[in-house]
Amino acid sequence: MKKLLLTIIAAAFASTAFADIQDPPMNDRGPTRKLGRALGNILYGFAEFPQTVANINTLEGNSSAASYGIVKGLGRSFTRIGSGVYEFVTFPFPTHKGSFRSPLRKKIPWINGGYEDMPPELGFQTRRLYLENNYGY
Repeated sequence: MKKLLLTIIAAAFASTAFADIQDPPMNDRGPTRKLGRALGNILYGFAEFPQTVANINTLEGNSSAASYGIVKGLGRSFTRIGSGVYEFVTFPFPTHKGSFRSPLRKKIPWINGGYEDMPPELGFQTRRLYLENNYGY
């Protein structure tokens, strides 16, 4: 009788242990996150412009910010807004390498930096780093 009771208790505990199958790593980057990222890029993609000009001004000076910074800022703003429109239209489907990752490149070799997952915050110092998780995506 003790063995039967012990077996039933062990089976009850073992039946509740599903490990990581119930929450796979790609669950964080699903269609809901893609839709939110799309709306953020469409609504706040213009924030790339002043942020880029300010970064160029800090790194390279006033004349670079007034010329190169404006051109780069406009390009980054249009890229972010265009990416947002693309992601908004395709949010239910895994389009980027079979996943819901952002199509914006993180490391661009010919530009000073890649794109973050979300648009920059203007006038605030963010407490949240929108970086990729430890799984590499």
